[in-house]
Amino acid sequence: MDFKDLIVRSWQNTLNHIGPLLLITLVQLVLIIVTLGILAPVTTAGYVDSLLQVVRDDRKPEVRDLFSQMRLFFPLFLLSILVAVVAFIGFSLLVLPGFAVLAFIAFAAFYLLPYMVDQKLGLFDALKASWQAAMQEPVSEHIIVVIIYVAIMSLGSSLWFAFLITQPMATFIMVEAYHQRVLGNRSGGQTDPDDIDVPPASQDDPAQ
Repeated sequence: MDFKDLIVRSWQNTLNHIGPLLLITLVQLVLIIVTLGILAPVTTAGYVDSLLQVVRDDRKPEVRDLFSQMRLFFPLFLLSILVAVVAFIGFSLLVLPGFAVLAFIAFAAFYLLPYMVDQKLGLFDALKASWQAAMQEPVSEHIIVVIIYVAIMSLGSSLWFAFLITQPMATFIMVEAYHQRVLGNRSGGQTDPDDIDVPPASQDDPAQ
C-alpha cells in the first residue's frame, strides 16, 4: 500500500467536497452533543456510507446520509456501551491498560463500519471480518493505516474547529484503506462480489 498516495487521495477528496463535508460534519457534531452521544455510533455509520459513495461515485455528501443506517442503531449503541465499560475498567485499573484496550479495538474493529454499511453484515460477522482483514499480511501495513487514522483524529480532538477537516479526511483514510486492503482495488470502483472474502452471515446475529 502506498501510504503517501493514501493520504494525498484522502486530502484531495476532502478538498473536492469541502462544502458538503463541512456541513454534514457540523450537523453530526451538533446531533452528538444534543443527544449526549446516543446518536454518535449510528450517524457515524451513515457518515462512513456517505463517504464510501463519494469515493466510488463522486457523489456529493448529504445531511440525510447521517440517518441512512438507522437499522444499525441498537447493535452499534450496545457495542459502544460495551466498549465504554471495558475502557473504563481498563483506565480504572491503570492508565496503560485503558489505552491498550482502545488500541486493540482500533486495530481489530477498524473495518467494522465499512463491512456493516457496504456489505450489510451483522455486528458479529462484521467484527469477525474486520479482524480477519486486520490480520491479513502484511499486518504492519494495517497497523500503519490505523496509526495514521488515529493521529489525524487526535489532531482534530485537540482543536474543535480542526475536527471539521480531520473527521472527513480520517474517514476517507478508512474508506480508501477498506477498498485497497479488503476489496483489493485502488480507485474504489466496481468490484466483483465473488472476489470479496467475507464470512457468511450468521443466522443468530441480532444485527441481521
